[in-house]
Amino acid sequence: MQAGARFCAWACLFGLIALASEMVAPQYLDPAHHKFIFIIGALGMWRYGNAIVHYLRGMYFLHWKFPRMRKAVERMGDAALPAHMFMVVTSFRIPTHTTFKVYQSVFQEVQRLKVPCTVIASIVEKGDEQFIKEIMRNEVKDRDDIKLVIVRARGTGKRDGLAHAFRALSRQMPLEDSVVGVVDGDTMMLPGCVERAVKLFAYLPNVGGLTTNEFCEVEGSSLMRQWHSMRFVQRHINMCSMALSHRVLTLTGRLSFFRASVMTDPDFIRDVEADFLQHWRLGRFQFLTGDDKSSWLSLMRAGWDTFYVPDSNTLTVEHPPDNSFWRATRQLMFRWYGNSLRQNFRATALLGRARLGLFTLYVLLDQRVSMWTCLMGLTASVVAGLVFGIQYLLVYLFWVLLSRSIVTVLFLFAGHPVSPVYPFVLYYNQIIGSLMKVYALFHMDQQSWTRQKTTLSNGAVNFDAALNRWSSKAMLFSSIAIFFGVISVLLELTQR
Repeated sequence: MQAGARFCAWACLFGLIALASEMVAPQYLDPAHHKFIFIIGALGMWRYGNAIVHYLRGMYFLHWKFPRMRKAVERMGDAALPAHMFMVVTSFRIPTHTTFKVYQSVFQEVQRLKVPCTVIASIVEKGDEQFIKEIMRNEVKDRDDIKLVIVRARGTGKRDGLAHAFRALSRQMPLEDSVVGVVDGDTMMLPGCVERAVKLFAYLPNVGGLTTNEFCEVEGSSLMRQWHSMRFVQRHINMCSMALSHRVLTLTGRLSFFRASVMTDPDFIRDVEADFLQHWRLGRFQFLTGDDKSSWLSLMRAGWDTFYVPDSNTLTVEHPPDNSFWRATRQLMFRWYGNSLRQNFRATALLGRARLGLFTLYVLLDQRVSMWTCLMGLTASVVAGLVFGIQYLLVYLFWVLLSRSIVTVLFLFAGHPVSPVYPFVLYYNQIIGSLMKVYALFHMDQQSWTRQKTTLSNGAVNFDAALNRWSSKAMLFSSIAIFFGVISVLLELTQR
């Protein structure tokens, strides 16, 4: 967006906020009025309080804590580098031009490192092998200590491809202080990404795995690009917040680094390859997606910490699963939030407060509630607007515009680009995302890859499958009825 167009867009946004404020009756904007306290205070204090805590923790880590850690690491010099670097790259149904850029960035990064490196490529198509070897010949110069290992997977999913690559890694018998990077087939590493990340292992001996900062390049509409970019800003802030406790909640499959001793552990490989959930109502079913959640849980269960490196940057190429923004975002959110919820219930049950820490446990428990609280403001304002007067709805619309615009301005301090479209995609992500979380909560056994177009079959007989399906619908509609009952009670209290 050109500077002039960007200025006009911001001006239109602030003009819209001013117009919305003029439509609201003065008493609703008076902090001394009891209706102001209820609408802006009681319903929003908890949810916005959580957001403020995460933001302050994230900014403290990003601008104060981590820069001091980075200086300490740099003082260690090359002694902080691992004895050997392994890069595991998985590719399946990735466009050729993306595959080229990804492997080019991998070989350029290992060329920069001053330690021996082995690249393990997990591929499905035979044609990719010669293509990858050609990229290596062009990028790697005068380095006999850089090797390429090709692993042919069956094409039955990313988990199988990763397991094959991890076993190939085990056969290399890596040294104890070696480090392994796991790269997705659509992730390009920006210069210096690997070195900045792997040096943290020497400085943080209790960290078993860490993940990196992501920017995105979206092959889709302008609105799709804004939505993805906004999500990466949110991810960056939340990752920084959780890194302050050394409890990053996911080791993203796009690019993460692990100690070699972790990756060669048979239990870790088994967790990634054949993870499952034992659900009280749906029974036992395999995890189709969410390998990053499986690796995180495996590390936490083994006693390792997890971390985030905000100055180790990657560029991911996003391929929306559908040309429609509405359908593509719903598919992606259902996959992401389904993985998070499945992991959430397992983590709290298996790890508990002693392993997670009080703040991380609170964050996980809050995830189960936030899907409902995020919908409460919209639902209450619509119902109140229809029953008691349109002013309730106008106040809510004004508050949404104002609060999301403030959040967008605060994003500037995270180091990611921001856009005047963010307030609208933020709200879209909140409402539609909450609806998808609620649906996923009662359909945890429904999983699918957005790229591979494969789904999970739980092998249940017709009666069991029908029972699961109808019980899921019954619990979903019962929860919605309870939710509207709570809204009705709250609205009745405000009129007394």
